[in-house]
Amino acid sequence: MNVLNVGQRAIALDKDGYLADLNDWSAEVATALAAAEDIQLSPEHWEVLELLRGFYDEFQLSPATRPLIKYTALKLGTDKGNSLHLNRLFKGTPAKLAAKLAGLPKPTNCL
Repeated sequence: MNVLNVGQRAIALDKDGYLADLNDWSAEVATALAAAEDIQLSPEHWEVLELLRGFYDEFQLSPATRPLIKYTALKLGTDKGNSLHLNRLFKGTPAKLAAKLAGLPKPTNCL
């Protein structure tokens, strides 16, 4: 099992780098996970991460790319809920990477 060090805490990660315990998530953990992916979280990133966490609370699953795009468009508008915008923010893998940074499980249909 991998470990992410955040301050004085050692956060357990699964083999793919997702949180082993979803309750370990915090803004500091998200920032550390993003740094490991060479991403500096902007307000645009946080907007999507918070949206994803709300999606997970509502549906108990991490969305694949197409549902993520549709949900983002529904909640934030089509200027943000489109594949170009989300791919730019999350390095071409928005469902997987955004879920990881939001402290959620890997989407089940993502390789």
